[in-house]
Amino acid sequence: MPIPEYLQDSQVLLSKEGFAVTNTWYHGTSSALADAILSDGLNRSGDKASKQAAKQTMDTIGNKYTESIEPVFLTQSKALAYYWAEQAVRNRSVRFAGAETPVVLAVNLPVDLAGSVKTDVGAASLLLTPEGERYVAFVAALYEAAGLSAPDIDLMNANRMEYLNKLGMAYCNKDIVADYVTLLSA
Repeated sequence: MPIPEYLQDSQVLLSKEGFAVTNTWYHGTSSALADAILSDGLNRSGDKASKQAAKQTMDTIGNKYTESIEPVFLTQSKALAYYWAEQAVRNRSVRFAGAETPVVLAVNLPVDLAGSVKTDVGAASLLLTPEGERYVAFVAALYEAAGLSAPDIDLMNANRMEYLNKLGMAYCNKDIVADYVTLLSA
């Protein structure tokens, strides 16, 4: 699905150094989760319904399910957040029926919490999977559309800041209250 026009920001954010960072971060998710997020904020490991469904599946097949606490994943680009929103909808469609759509949330953090946003170097393992390969191809297409060469990154030996600057991958390992979150719309 093409990126909606109001979320196309890579032409403005991208340079040969990568994606610019501003005071606003973005989070992509499913429309099914938007109301809860706008009410309760972005909580680590926040998709409780998906976690519960995974637990039930593992219990059914007799395997122990250990829930991990994942951080809130963020990016500095609306276009990149839209990519992850599409992935959230696709992943949820396996377990839940309904007409979910991708949504992007803007996250404006106060100074004391803004320092909690970190470069997601743990994404290196994700990027070695087919899902990660699709993401790298998506990012490369954004660069090319901006008239730039796609980033050439050795994922296993890259400088940690390249994950943020070149690939737009960041996280906050703290819950983010709803006051700092806004749903973007056309």
